[in-house]
Amino acid sequence: MIKLKSTIKCPECGHEKEETMPTDACQHFYKCEKCGALLKPKPGDCCVYCSYGTVPCPPIQQERGMG
Repeated sequence: MIKLKSTIKCPECGHEKEETMPTDACQHFYKCEKCGALLKPKPGDCCVYCSYGTVPCPPIQQERGMG
């Protein structure tokens, strides 16, 4: 089953927040609500959830057979 919740951890300040991921697209930007840092995917990752989240985005979960 595809997981829709992922906890993003800001690499700048360490703030963590659980977010609901979009199922039909990759999210390329995420603004930390604590320090205001604008997160972008790391090289080789498709989205901020794959780079900074506890769970990869739904399209990657499907690709890896996790769903």
